[in-house]
Amino acid sequence: MRIEKDFLGAIEVPDEAYWGSNTQRAIQNFKISGMTFPLSFILAIIKVKKACLQANFELENIDKEKFDAIFQAINEILIDNKYLDQFPLDIYQTGSGTQINMNVNEVIANRANELLGYSLGKKFPVHPNDHVNKSQSSNDVIPTAMHIATLEQLDSNLFPVLNELINILNMKITEFNDIIKVGRTHLQDAVPIPISTEFKVYKRQIEISKKNLENIYDQLLYIPISGTAVGTGINADKGFGNKVIKYLVKLDNRSYKINPVKAENIASHLILVNISSALRLLAIALLKMANDIRWMGSGPRAGLGELILPQNEPGSSIMPGKVNPTQSEALIQVCLKVIGNDLTISLGELYGSNLDLNVCKPLIITNLLESIKILSGGIKSFIKNCLKELKVNEKVCSKNLENILMLVTNLVPIIGYDKASEIASIAYKTGKTIKEVVLDLKLEIKENLDELLDPKKMV
Repeated sequence: MRIEKDFLGAIEVPDEAYWGSNTQRAIQNFKISGMTFPLSFILAIIKVKKACLQANFELENIDKEKFDAIFQAINEILIDNKYLDQFPLDIYQTGSGTQINMNVNEVIANRANELLGYSLGKKFPVHPNDHVNKSQSSNDVIPTAMHIATLEQLDSNLFPVLNELINILNMKITEFNDIIKVGRTHLQDAVPIPISTEFKVYKRQIEISKKNLENIYDQLLYIPISGTAVGTGINADKGFGNKVIKYLVKLDNRSYKINPVKAENIASHLILVNISSALRLLAIALLKMANDIRWMGSGPRAGLGELILPQNEPGSSIMPGKVNPTQSEALIQVCLKVIGNDLTISLGELYGSNLDLNVCKPLIITNLLESIKILSGGIKSFIKNCLKELKVNEKVCSKNLENILMLVTNLVPIIGYDKASEIASIAYKTGKTIKEVVLDLKLEIKENLDELLDPKKMV
């Protein structure tokens, strides 16, 4: 162990650790969940540090030797993926994220000092606050990183898999186009419906959800960097923010902009709440699709049995040959978690945004990134292991249509609602078809009865 000192006194830090006293105190004081921050968020913070370093160097706020060492240390983490085990902090910590910001500052500073030939823990010649965190505050770095990480995960994970889902649904719509099945309302038999229409509903809802996310996307590009503590920009050069933006744009190829009211992203996270809300709506749409497919695939002999689901793995430890709709069940669980995360994120804004700082930043971003991650993974798994090989059991669909009582609906304009109801009731009680009852009653119907009761003519 090495001894480090800060204004609170001395503390022991492991010799091999690149973190320092701030991080060590946080390790000791926040032993809560054992859950650490997502790598995507850590790397987003380090991207911010890189852009801030370049801006400070351009403004001559840091000398060439320190710049080179810090720049190399940052690239070793960001590009070479080194030292990723040096960010051990629990996500439940100060609501501003100060501890994780300082963890990053200390790791970068210690590695820079090592590159310059100095020992770890001395904060010399590179200081974690004075140099790595120069012109910054946790209060503007963390929300900036929250936006960057969210944008990155939307672009790299969720949007591509949503496009894939829409494409595969289009394929299924074409594949199922001529297949008619029994429609159901209230879980009871209704008039016939093309199965492709049901899949058009899923596709439409996914497209709307994706559009909702895209509409909010541009709002995430506004970030508060250079606002420092409360959005006023104290301790930051006047042109610092615009220079940081310049380097972030080069680094990420996104058109970042300084929020005209920097205090807004520091005090509140309504934009992230809005993203979470859009993810919740997406989850609800996905849940409907997964649940519908599970219902239509129920059986195989005593259920609806209209869909044939891929057989991926044994479904029971006691019942031989049983296969379950596991992909639907997995996606449903993902959706329920996302809906729960949305409530947590909303409460993080509701209770955390007091006066000039939201103090639930770690809670909000970890839940949001989890929602994006598990939705992306859940959809990808559902496409690969369920949707692609999903088939329609046309024999079952045809058999059900032969016995459906609601075919009588097509007779209402001819014989009236009450007479049609009587026919349906008789057919149900006797087990006869609608056509058989109509013939038994010797009703005078001028139109062709077979055409009137043809399910394909009813859609």
